Amino acid sequence: MSSDLHTCRGGCHCGRVRFECQVSAQPLVLDCDCSICRMSGFLHLIVPAARFRLLSGAEDLCEYRFNTGTARHLFCKTCGVKSFYVPRSHPDGIDVNLRCVDPDCVPGYTLQAFHDAERAAETAALVHLSVPDLR
Repeated sequence: MSSDLHTCRGGCHCGRVRFECQVSAQPLVLDCDCSICRMSGFLHLIVPAARFRLLSGAEDLCEYRFNTGTARHLFCKTCGVKSFYVPRSHPDGIDVNLRCVDPDCVPGYTLQAFHDAERAAETAALVHLSVPDLR
């Protein structure tokens, strides 16, 4: 694992679901304009699955799939918050909601728009986000 990564923790509103992930000091965060992201205010911090660990709450998660059924939207059964999920665009990664990480965990980031109408091109340009660093 690259030395420029640090551990970031977060979870849902009620605290039943907790996770940790390794992120860079200045990660790329995506603001998607699809219907579910726009309505829920999800800010995407995609990490390789190997850099994500569920600390608690596996039994408190419920799943929602729609459209192609590829994305696994995971919500806390108690408070309804989606703090992370498996995205359609990066099924080998985990997509953490930046708004669900602990305060000051990610002090700086680059925000980039993700246009759902251009999903294929947008996804292709970001494939590196879910692939572990091979250094």
